[in-house]
Amino acid sequence: MSVIVALAALALLMLAAYRGYSVILFAPLAALGAVLLTDPGAVAPAFSGVFMEKMVGFIKLYFPVFLLGAVFGKLIELSGFSRSIVSAAIRLLGTRQAMLVIVLVCALLTYGGVSLFVVVFAVYPFAAEMFRQSDIPKRLIPATIALGAFSFTMDALPGTPQIQNIIPSAFFGTNAWAAPWLGLIGALFVLAVGLLYLQRQRRKAHAAGEGYGSNLRNEPETAEGIVLPNPWLALSPLLLVGVANLVFTRWIPELYGKTHSLQLAGMAAPVQTEVGKITAIWAVEAALLLGILLVLVSSFGVVRSRLAEGTRTAVGGSLLAAMNTASEYGFGAVIAALPGFLVLSDALRSIPDPLVNEAITVTLLAGITGSASGGMSIALAAMSDTFIAAANAAQIPLEVLHRVAAMASGGMDTLPHNGAVITLLAVTGLTHREAYKDIFGITLIKTLAVFVVIGTFYLTGLV
Repeated sequence: MSVIVALAALALLMLAAYRGYSVILFAPLAALGAVLLTDPGAVAPAFSGVFMEKMVGFIKLYFPVFLLGAVFGKLIELSGFSRSIVSAAIRLLGTRQAMLVIVLVCALLTYGGVSLFVVVFAVYPFAAEMFRQSDIPKRLIPATIALGAFSFTMDALPGTPQIQNIIPSAFFGTNAWAAPWLGLIGALFVLAVGLLYLQRQRRKAHAAGEGYGSNLRNEPETAEGIVLPNPWLALSPLLLVGVANLVFTRWIPELYGKTHSLQLAGMAAPVQTEVGKITAIWAVEAALLLGILLVLVSSFGVVRSRLAEGTRTAVGGSLLAAMNTASEYGFGAVIAALPGFLVLSDALRSIPDPLVNEAITVTLLAGITGSASGGMSIALAAMSDTFIAAANAAQIPLEVLHRVAAMASGGMDTLPHNGAVITLLAVTGLTHREAYKDIFGITLIKTLAVFVVIGTFYLTGLV
């Protein structure tokens, strides 16, 4: 019964998200409904001590990233940079390669260390302009961005700095470059099959006479009649964000050390910061600030008249995206604390093959919590010792466990209630009903890739 309660809460939230209801409202209702059916007296403490605690903690850490990412994306729109780059790409590659261009831009930024949430804000203006000029249905933009930002560069490519590729190292004593050949094979599979799927969907839409669409929401706005900047100048803010993120990631620990103590005159006690846990966030924020400054310096005359209105729109969008994702985070924390979730976790231990066991466990828990990093952390914290013992008995390198866990976390996590999916749809101005089907297509391809990697290891022994 406890398992049914947890799954019912998950089903309710997915249904609400798909039907277009606010996740900010339904995430606490679904979570607390599950608590009510489990232990009625725990509803209020669970709301304040678990849901709100996790929600506020997420906002505290990540809202500046959402805000700066939204402002950066809006300035890219208003300055004409997005239109300039799209025009150059179409001249160079033609309209048939629009999806490939967007996937590669997303992949470049994500692999460079830019948060996937920032990638959504930064790339959407380019994607909308390119899809409009190529007359590709706008509803395919979320799936295209998801393929580039939420899949192979997030957890498959060896060396990616995304958190999903870092978490397993703490449990298996590995590093971000674990199982490089398996990672490359998995990444190529996702990229190739994902592009084939998207092109198939594009051809079906074209055959049905469907174009970009009209009367759409959240369309990028570039002032008419402006002289488009040089494409290399337009590309420079994106490149600066990627490079600066890498540089700051190295500099910040050297500057502040492992921990930093802040003591100002009016403070009763110093504030201690574990720099290692916050470095990635500080690095992205600093890189985005530099990107924003570069756009302003190079195109202030163009954006000046609409700067106030544009930044207000960006702030509103970032608030909605951050609150949606934070609500999802709180929901996952409550569900993970319920007895039904623990029963489900224990049941997964019975799967005999260690790699298949790990893949199914991680992807299921990521799907239930709606978080790749959250689901993987829960799974590995509870079962990493079991996975290691089974792998050692079967003579499976721990690097393979690392790669399978990372890739599995980015599989079924992108169900309708996933925070990144909700943010992506909010930014692009689309609903689950309009665009989620193709995001789910990419999700299935990504999930299948994990088992392709497992099969490749057993057949060839490649690591």
